[in-house]
Amino acid sequence: RMPWYSRMALSLFERVRANTRSGSRRNIAAHYDLGNDFFSLFLDKEMMYSSAIYPQADTSLEQASFYKRDHICQRLQLTPGDHLLEIGTGWGGMAIHAARYYGCRVTTTTISREQYEHAKARIEAEGLSDRIEILLSDYRDLDGQYDKLVSVEMIEAVGHQFLPAFFESCQRLLKEDGVMLVQAITIPDQRYDASRKRVDFIRRYIFPGGCLPSLARMQSVTAKHTDFQWVGLEDITIDYARTLADWREGFLSQLSAVREQGFDETFIRMWHFYLAYCEGGFRERVITTHQCLLARPKAKAIARPSVD
Repeated sequence: RMPWYSRMALSLFERVRANTRSGSRRNIAAHYDLGNDFFSLFLDKEMMYSSAIYPQADTSLEQASFYKRDHICQRLQLTPGDHLLEIGTGWGGMAIHAARYYGCRVTTTTISREQYEHAKARIEAEGLSDRIEILLSDYRDLDGQYDKLVSVEMIEAVGHQFLPAFFESCQRLLKEDGVMLVQAITIPDQRYDASRKRVDFIRRYIFPGGCLPSLARMQSVTAKHTDFQWVGLEDITIDYARTLADWREGFLSQLSAVREQGFDETFIRMWHFYLAYCEGGFRERVITTHQCLLARPKAKAIARPSVD
């Protein structure tokens, strides 16, 4: 049992870092506003800060990132007539891919000012402003009705107590025949309750306010609060280990540039540890990654995973 003073400290930390509208913006800024130039040092050229998918042993990070984006579009069966909502813009790579290769309209939202400015400039440079609308808005404040919905590794920033609000918002925003794909870093069901009650290295130093959901937690929330049906589940855990290995190699090859951006040796050691720590977690399946396909009740045919 945790000592009383540890429980009090945890309770205070959780209140300070709670993912309210204002709290979410502070938490996101603490990580992503390290700067676009920093993340560009080790991510792929589309700056996808999420697990890629490696179809072959010799697939590069660039190829695996493209494959992941395209796989999501195919699972959603995107067409030029679709209006896609993306919750969690990142640096714009997913929205640009969907609009460029599948011709659909995209509305994408982020609460990171750094990411918003970067993605907005990229969309304009690509000549896709007529296809993509980017918002600086919390998911709880969105309105409208969309054909498809995607959210790639944003749900980890929602927080345990706000998971019902997240999925309720997704249902409200998605048409009755709509389909959504959520790519999520997950924690095994058996460890979920213990994990959410403690502040580990990641929550303390890397992702304040973060909380990894478990599959059972997400399924129980959607069963109780929405009409979503789970129609597809793909485990891409080992792909994340490979992604992190590629990021870590890229980061270590750019240490001079990292220092030139003003980051000190303590930060460099912490960031190296973070990338290696997470890679090890995925390799040992202490944490996992899934692409979850959910459908509203009137959804028609559901795309099956591609077989290469």
